[in-house]
Amino acid sequence: MFRFFVLFLLFFSALEARENPFFPVKSGDDIFITSNQSVEIPPLKQVSVTLPSTARVLESVTLSYKNLDGSISEKKIRLHNSIDWHLPLFLSQHYRNPKGKRIAQKSTHTSSSFSLFAKLSFIKFYQKGKILKIATHDKLLRNFLLVKPHRIVCDFQRDIDIRSYEKRAPKGSLFKKVRIGTHDGYYRVVIELDGYYRYRVKKYRSYYLIELL
Repeated sequence: MFRFFVLFLLFFSALEARENPFFPVKSGDDIFITSNQSVEIPPLKQVSVTLPSTARVLESVTLSYKNLDGSISEKKIRLHNSIDWHLPLFLSQHYRNPKGKRIAQKSTHTSSSFSLFAKLSFIKFYQKGKILKIATHDKLLRNFLLVKPHRIVCDFQRDIDIRSYEKRAPKGSLFKKVRIGTHDGYYRVVIELDGYYRYRVKKYRSYYLIELL
């Protein structure tokens, strides 16, 4: 009887145990769970669609897309516009500059040089498209992602005591602003983003690169 009672308690405790005790049960910020597997998908250039000869009015367009967490969502755009079925419809990632010239979205690695937007005596921040360059000789202790707002947190090793520092990036940057605060033995860099991203960090001799994915 006693053996049965012990087995019952062990079974019950296993049901109540958390899957990973190193993470809190509840969190005020919901972080999307994404795969670390990097899959190269070619960027969208242009897709054309030809409708049958019976088509006269385009009522709506529905786009199906995959989110960061792997789920599939749809966005429907209502139009109600007359069309000529002889002409194809195009979907592309282009925009027009003030002169009306169509400009294709450029790859991050072939865009213009980095631009400096924030600096202190021991650290500097440069941005270029989806890449943030952090020039410093301090060791990166840890980095992680938080939401509401979406931001990357980086802790660098240094004994320093300064006032809180905050600097906004130029308009149009994917990195909205940088905040720096000091702690015991390290300082924390908070990089606020303009939306939801995954990211990766690469270490070089005198700087770090953070690339949004």
